[in-house]
Amino acid sequence: MPRLATGSSLCLALVSATVAAPLVSQDARYDADLRRLAERPEVREALRIIEQIDPASRDDLIRLTQIPAPPFKEGPRAQQFAQMLRAAGADSVWIDSVGNVIALRRGRGGAQKVVALDGHLDTVFPEGTDVTVRVRGDTLFAPGIGDDTRGLVVVLNVLRAMNQAKVATQADVLFVGTVGEEGLGDLRGVKHLFGPAGPRIDSWIAVDGGAPDRIVHRGLGSHRYRVTFNGPGGHSWGAFGLANPHHALGRAIYYFVEAADPYTRQGPRTSYNVGIIDGGTSVNAIPFEAMMEVDMRSGNPQRLAGIDSLFQHAIRRALDEQNAMRRAGPQLTLDVKLVGDRPSGVLDPATPIVQRAQAAVRYLGLEPALEDGSTDSNIPISKGLPAITIGRGGASQGAHAPGEWWLDRNGALAVKNALLILLAEAGVPLTP
Repeated sequence: MPRLATGSSLCLALVSATVAAPLVSQDARYDADLRRLAERPEVREALRIIEQIDPASRDDLIRLTQIPAPPFKEGPRAQQFAQMLRAAGADSVWIDSVGNVIALRRGRGGAQKVVALDGHLDTVFPEGTDVTVRVRGDTLFAPGIGDDTRGLVVVLNVLRAMNQAKVATQADVLFVGTVGEEGLGDLRGVKHLFGPAGPRIDSWIAVDGGAPDRIVHRGLGSHRYRVTFNGPGGHSWGAFGLANPHHALGRAIYYFVEAADPYTRQGPRTSYNVGIIDGGTSVNAIPFEAMMEVDMRSGNPQRLAGIDSLFQHAIRRALDEQNAMRRAGPQLTLDVKLVGDRPSGVLDPATPIVQRAQAAVRYLGLEPALEDGSTDSNIPISKGLPAITIGRGGASQGAHAPGEWWLDRNGALAVKNALLILLAEAGVPLTP
């Protein structure tokens, strides 16, 4: 289905992140609308069902967590998640050409609007990681159990509660499991969904991150590079004098950090990191290549472009200087590959989806926190579409680490939050 063009009525603004997003008081009309929504008999029943099914969903979390889903190899977990969505009562379920799982629940409005609820399928952990869930008391330990396998369970439980309580919506609703959210996946799943071949999506709600009071409406942009210095290589004694890729890499890191440190100490928050260094075969061999992977982030597009420029200058300066030092052999060459490009953007806090999310959080007795983040929502936000990321709930620590754990400490609260935001955005007909 083609996607409708967005209009000024959406109250969207991709504003510069040079100034932090203004604090906007909650519009009382949204609080009143949310209370009326939550007090409807079928919605009250859905909220009750969420509490009822919460303990059993622990088994779903364990089952999904123990299916490895490293970047670019999410297929087995996608198949299981699709099966669960079918069992939960979706009208139709399919896996698209890049591996996203999509389940449709039809609304009564004749597809005049489509709202999506998303959790991502992939984890950061490489193939071969032991993802067996270990249980200690009431706590579950396993890589990826919180980020973002718990998000998938939130999506499932919202669908289950809506179907069991027979909650109708005006808009069609898509329940989605995306691929490629983490690392070098570079948001490939959500980029496809919002590309020419994707389905129509008018509003986007991602479940990723911890606390249910967290509302991400600012997309944190990033550039990620894989940089490789290449040379002939040779014996450390017999070929001494050849240009050394490792020496060039060391210079590049030094020059980049020297320039990036003062740059990031002022203005909107900007970060940089050399995360991976690789290359070489032996202590007594001049390497034929030296590689590094570098991450740069900022919520401000201009600042991100600025630190990127410093990086480009540093690696080329290092190349030129190392080549000038060589005593024999050919020059080093440089290969620079952009392996990650996440756009930044800011959704005006006055936008209805942000106001509805704040109203839902307040209704549940929490205080909303408007934040930034690097999530699937970066893509729709950067395209001017209403999109937020909300928390998966429970208590957890150790995301992106082997010792990650998750505890069902009032985890149902996050599911209720997701349900209320989704229903407020999708609309519930006056008659069930």
